[in-house]
Amino acid sequence: MQVIGILLSRSTYYQTIGFDLYEGLHSGLKQLGRGDIKIVTENIGFGADKQQCYRSAEKLLLEENASIVIAYIGHRTAQLLRPLFLAANRILIVLDAGANMPHEWPTCPNIFYHSLHNSLGASLAAKEATKDGYKNAGMVTGYYDAGYLHTYSISKTFQDNGGTIAFNHATGYKTDDFTMEPLKEHLTNFPESALLSIFSGDYVEWYFEQIKNTFEGKNLPIYLPPFGLEETMLGNSIYPGKNIKGIAAWSKKIKSTENQIFIETLTELGKTPNLFSLLSWESATIALRALELSDEHKNNVSNIAQDLQSLSFISPRGEIYFDPKTNTSISPLYKVAVISDNEGKCELQLEGEVTEVNEYYKKLTDQDLDQTTSAWYNSYVCI
Repeated sequence: MQVIGILLSRSTYYQTIGFDLYEGLHSGLKQLGRGDIKIVTENIGFGADKQQCYRSAEKLLLEENASIVIAYIGHRTAQLLRPLFLAANRILIVLDAGANMPHEWPTCPNIFYHSLHNSLGASLAAKEATKDGYKNAGMVTGYYDAGYLHTYSISKTFQDNGGTIAFNHATGYKTDDFTMEPLKEHLTNFPESALLSIFSGDYVEWYFEQIKNTFEGKNLPIYLPPFGLEETMLGNSIYPGKNIKGIAAWSKKIKSTENQIFIETLTELGKTPNLFSLLSWESATIALRALELSDEHKNNVSNIAQDLQSLSFISPRGEIYFDPKTNTSISPLYKVAVISDNEGKCELQLEGEVTEVNEYYKKLTDQDLDQTTSAWYNSYVCI
């Protein structure tokens, strides 16, 4: 029996993340007719303990004899695992939130990155703000989310398109430290400013509630990247105003057979489809292709990687293919607006697919990151 290993992380505010990642992979394999493949799991906590991640991956390779390992980790941790997978002559598929930007976009034949592209979505959200005519903007984010380089991506793009970052506001990571009161003074000093906002999980709920309570009826222009527009979380968030836009990686409102099958399959299992189950559902196709190529090429990783780079398939969010320069998947992104549902909570309204995503991705990877730094090893949203 063939074995696929998966490194599962945990999160205090996405508490089902491990179950979502597992069930997405399991259901994806079953949907593809490969329910016979054994899935073995290892827990890596928040993904920040480098030794734990290494030991868990090593166990899957040596004790469980996994042919493929899938892991929800960031670029930094993936690079720490690179020697292990080179020595084992196995493929590592990194499920990447895309929140951080590596200083070097690595190409290792043993590692492929399947991404939700939060940094790219942040960049495109900033571009939308400048297209809407905003010349000034404030960066609004939380302590944890601000530690990743999607903050650089969103601010740099706004500046490159003629805008000025006029102010910054970072909140704490506990409810007692979370306030939008400083925005009153900022917006008095810099009126007509867009709010380039990076939050995830519960922080989006807190953000929207504070915006509504502090600026009732003012409809502040807010722009968000994909994780700020995750629909499970939005469904619990108070609708704060009529001028909230952004870039989404996926929506349950995408009209396609593939999306309908994904949603119905997870729902029938009692699960709520979200970005994590989506990402691992899609990884099933990548993993199966890697297994097929392993047999074809007698485990010659260089040949496997070359053929895997040409893989393309239709997923619930659209066509997925790989950038051969970085071994990273390229996927559709969607322009969206946040609207109110019948209960005064939030939902997405699709306003069109972003064109030329691959071109924007290449511009992102060409950015000079010499003066930037991030201290986070955590898998994104895992705290």
